[in-house]
Amino acid sequence: MNNDGENEMRFNIKFLLLLMISASLFFGCGEKENEKAKEESQEQGKEEIILSDKAMKEMGIETQVIKEEILTGVIKAAAKLIPDQDYEAQVGSLVQGRVHKVFVKEGDNVKVGQVLMQLEGLEIGELKAVYLKAKSNLDYYKAVYERQKTLIEQNIGSQKVLQEAKADYEKASAEFNAEDKRIHAVGLSHEDVLENGTLEHIAGILPIKSPINGIVTERNVVIGQLVEANTTAFKIMNISNLWADGQVYEKDISKLSGKPNTEFVTSAYPNEKFKGKIILVGSTIDEHSRTVKVRAAINNTGNRLKPQMFGEMYIPIGGNIKGIVVPGDVIINENGKSFVFVAENDSTFKKQPVEIGTELDGKVEIKTGLKAGDRIASKGVFFLKSELLKETLAEEE
Repeated sequence: MNNDGENEMRFNIKFLLLLMISASLFFGCGEKENEKAKEESQEQGKEEIILSDKAMKEMGIETQVIKEEILTGVIKAAAKLIPDQDYEAQVGSLVQGRVHKVFVKEGDNVKVGQVLMQLEGLEIGELKAVYLKAKSNLDYYKAVYERQKTLIEQNIGSQKVLQEAKADYEKASAEFNAEDKRIHAVGLSHEDVLENGTLEHIAGILPIKSPINGIVTERNVVIGQLVEANTTAFKIMNISNLWADGQVYEKDISKLSGKPNTEFVTSAYPNEKFKGKIILVGSTIDEHSRTVKVRAAINNTGNRLKPQMFGEMYIPIGGNIKGIVVPGDVIINENGKSFVFVAENDSTFKKQPVEIGTELDGKVEIKTGLKAGDRIASKGVFFLKSELLKETLAEEE
């Protein structure tokens, strides 16, 4: 064979090899694309399902028309009632004395300024005596000073005498003010000192008064008892306002925007809701329960609620989100995606992808995928999902 024939044969062999490689690549790519399309089809699955009236009834399929609404919810928290610290007082004496009289007992309602008991003691008498002496000196030096001012106005007085009278008056005034503060510090008023009190006869009686309106919850004294300065003689509590302390889970903290209103319900009055307002959201998380303390001020109308009662707080949340809202149990979650079944007619349901937003109290905001007026499956969703999966598997076989 000559050289031209050999060259032609080599060319033909190379051409055939190139043709075979190209065909292999072409058909290989086609098979991969077919396999990829098949996988995508299997992943996507069947999108619609058609049911007979009988099947609809057997599966309990029900539908509802969705509309725009305001998303609201409630956080429910176990709570305990405690006294409002601004309406609670411990009453005692700042000076030592012996109980002379007691006017109230546990359970009595008292008013602010009402006398609870009387103490008698030497220290009390001394306080009154010093006060009355300072008051007498003040009255005297004030009269002298006023007299000297009048004489100066009539041009018959002396400036030196006037200045001396003024100095004496200012000194007496300072001494009286100091004693006035002392008697008020121990609970005495000007009227208390002057009652049966003169420099000749001073009664060493100290009336102990209630600083608030409320109920006597403790009485720790009897007649004749020696009361020290650190003795708590009475505890007074005004329960017209109480605190309800509850615990809210960490995941719900962000929902407590502002200071929302709340309601407190207790087993003692199961059919009544006592109104209140959140006044405190704790600044720390309990590391064991993963909860934060929430405190509400509860209006205790009629004083029916009692401290240490247990109950539940219902805290409304949401209210600032308006849009498409559906029940949470109509949503199907598959592979990180969310779907609902939309009724295209009375017997056909379509698997519709949706984007969900805020979830509150069993309701879910739908950001995209649905519009007002759409009709969705509200009951029997699990059966629809099962039926759709069954048909998809049958088609694949």
